[in-house]
Amino acid sequence: MAPDVSKALELIDTAHREDPNTIEIKGEKVPYELHYAQKMTKFLDLHTPNAGPLLVTAARAQHFRRWEVPRDSYPRTKAGYFAWRTFLKNRQAEQVKQICVECSYTEEEAGKVAALIAKEDLKKGEGKGDADAQVIEDVACLVFLDDQFDEFEKGHDEEKIIGILQKTWVKMGKRGQELALAMDLSERAKEMIGKALAG
Repeated sequence: MAPDVSKALELIDTAHREDPNTIEIKGEKVPYELHYAQKMTKFLDLHTPNAGPLLVTAARAQHFRRWEVPRDSYPRTKAGYFAWRTFLKNRQAEQVKQICVECSYTEEEAGKVAALIAKEDLKKGEGKGDADAQVIEDVACLVFLDDQFDEFEKGHDEEKIIGILQKTWVKMGKRGQELALAMDLSERAKEMIGKALAG
């Protein structure tokens, strides 16, 4: 039996709609994680048209129930940040794996979706790692640039922003970098990316 992707996405989006944090889109308040998930799908379609069901599911569920574990629940240190991220990735992966199993994904398919959400197989150097994991990483970076960068940039000094952009750039594959350069970004974002790439 083929995975019931439509049902899985419906269950994932039902959870996203519970996010109490909202963003205003065209005068309407939208749960932030639903907005984020839709952006992930939009950029996945741009990056990899006709992506397979496992990629589609993993992209839509990247931040599954993330608001339930706020950043402030861990120490405001670098170690605290990484501990928070690791816990979130594993929690999200396990929760979405259960949804996949309920929607006729095989154990292997559900495990693959979970691995993509947990970013277990991301490359550790050019030519290594899992190609699907790199697609998810590219798409997440594109959503950051498109949707979060301008707000994020206001709260940090220029040196830190340039450093973050440089790290983001290295995480991306060639296709992701090409799409990033073609994006309709703010003038400030373009300026910062130019400085990051020149550095």
